[in-house]
Amino acid sequence: MKRGFDPVCVAFRPVLKGSVMTDLEDLQGFGELVSGWQVPPRPDGTDLAGTFARLSKLDAEAHAADLFDQYLGQDHVWDYMPYGPFQTLEAYKDWMRKTVQDDAHLFYAITNLETSRCEGVASFLRINPPSGSIEVGHINFSPALQRTRAATEAMYLMMKWAFEAGYRRYEWKCNALNLGSRKAAQRLGLSYEGVFRQAAVVKGRNRDTAWFAAIDAEWPALKEAFDNWLSEDNFIAGC
Repeated sequence: MKRGFDPVCVAFRPVLKGSVMTDLEDLQGFGELVSGWQVPPRPDGTDLAGTFARLSKLDAEAHAADLFDQYLGQDHVWDYMPYGPFQTLEAYKDWMRKTVQDDAHLFYAITNLETSRCEGVASFLRINPPSGSIEVGHINFSPALQRTRAATEAMYLMMKWAFEAGYRRYEWKCNALNLGSRKAAQRLGLSYEGVFRQAAVVKGRNRDTAWFAAIDAEWPALKEAFDNWLSEDNFIAGC
């Protein structure tokens, strides 16, 4: 039986105490010097491969048909997305072609290596190398991918790439009503940072956005937790 994966318990949690005014007085200054840090590169779409998952740069001709089949009849997976569901493969392909041309983000197709099927997507976005900040988003796992080792490893591989490339901050944002996404962010070790109220209008509805993030100082402990959970010893049948 697999051990529960909860790296959030090892993340660092600085807590400010006292009144708001006291906190402000304590924080007077110009911020900690960031020495030795260099601006990281933008992600270039190189495959990210693990034991259970492989992430490849999203391509309409290579991935749209398989993904469309995975999402077919599962319209609920689009509930919190600003696009979809797509009624035809051609409509999905058209959206995908236009989307991958926008270099504001980099979409990956996620192949579950245990089934050899392309079963979901995720993206880097809000890519800001000068600030050392990058976000993971547009996460859309088909029901077949949800709650699998491949799903967890896909998120690990993206976080691993970001921190090893030199990013200082790794963000996750979602509709504040999307409890599944909020729980996933914290299960994966990202800290809850608050809600931006009335942040957007999506599909004609108000969206409050919940923010989560991990920072580079937390990465060693998070990596150890991921590695322990993803190890073969954690999935021995009958244990």
